[in-house]
Amino acid sequence: MGNGRWDASTWASYKSSTVQGKSQAQIFTSRQMQDEYNPAKIKMRESRDSADNPASTPIILASDVTGSMGMIAETIMRDGLNTLATEIYDRKPVTDPHVMIMAVGDANCDRAPLQVTQFEADIRVAEQAKDLWLEGGGGGNGGETYMSAMLFAAMKTSTDASEKRGRKGYIFSIGDEPVLDGLSKDQIEKVLGIPAERGLTSQEILTMAERNWEVFHIVLANEGYARHGLDRVLASWKPLLPERTILLDDVSALAETVVSLIQVNEGARASDVAASWSGSTALAVANALQGVPAKGTKGGGLQRLA
Repeated sequence: MGNGRWDASTWASYKSSTVQGKSQAQIFTSRQMQDEYNPAKIKMRESRDSADNPASTPIILASDVTGSMGMIAETIMRDGLNTLATEIYDRKPVTDPHVMIMAVGDANCDRAPLQVTQFEADIRVAEQAKDLWLEGGGGGNGGETYMSAMLFAAMKTSTDASEKRGRKGYIFSIGDEPVLDGLSKDQIEKVLGIPAERGLTSQEILTMAERNWEVFHIVLANEGYARHGLDRVLASWKPLLPERTILLDDVSALAETVVSLIQVNEGARASDVAASWSGSTALAVANALQGVPAKGTKGGGLQRLA
C-alpha cells in the first residue's frame, strides 16, 4: 500500500468535516475492533514504492489507547498527521513517508490489545485511524504490552525500503506506562495469529524488530501513570532502549518530536533541529532530544534538562 501523496488542502477539508469541533467519542466512533485492523487476521502489511512515492519510507506510530491514553490518538488525528507529513515533505529527513497507525492495549485483559492500519501516504491514513477502537482498557498490572506492536513490525510487515534499498523504517511507540516483559506463547498466537513454540522476552522482540526498524519509545512524562510513576516507567524502558527512550513533556508537540527524532537519527544536529521550531514546541523538542545521538555516533543516554 502507499499510493498517493499527502495534501494539506485535502486534509483541511477532511478536518473541517470530520474532526473540527467534535469530541473524541464523535471522532472515533467504533465500539469494537474491526476485522480489517485485527492483527490476528492480517497476513502482511506492505509498504511499496509507487510512481507517487518511488523511495518510500515506512513510519509506524503505535499509540497506547488504554485508560486516558486515547488522547494520543486524538492528538494525532486533530493535527498530528498533517504536521508529520507536511514537515517531513518540507524538511526531507527521509523520502516519501508511508504512515501506519497502531492502537496498543494490554494483551492480558483487553478485547483489542492491538489494532493496525495499512501503510498509507495520503488522507486514507486518517480515514483508517478514525476507525480504530479506543477501548480505554488496560489493567492494574503495572504496564502494557507495547511489545505486540514491535513483534507485528518484525513479523508482519514487508517494505520496499528494507528489501530494495536496505533502509530501515521507523517505529515510535507512545505511552505513559511501563512495558510488560514480552509476550507469552498464547498471547503471540491469539493477538497476532502467529504460531509460537514459546513466549518471547521484550529484548528478543526488540532484537527482531531492530533488523528492519529504527525503534523509539516516547514516554509522556506529564500524563497518566508517568506523572506519578516516572521512575518505574523508565526502569522498565531504559534497559531496553537506553538512548531511544524519549521523555516528552508536552503531548501537543508529539508530531514535531517524531519528525525531529527522524531528523537527528538521519544526521542533523539536535540543537539545530530544536531551534527550527518556535515557542513552547522548541522547548519541548529540545528536552526530548537530550542525549539522542545522531546516526553513526555513540552517545549520551537519556537525560533531561533541569
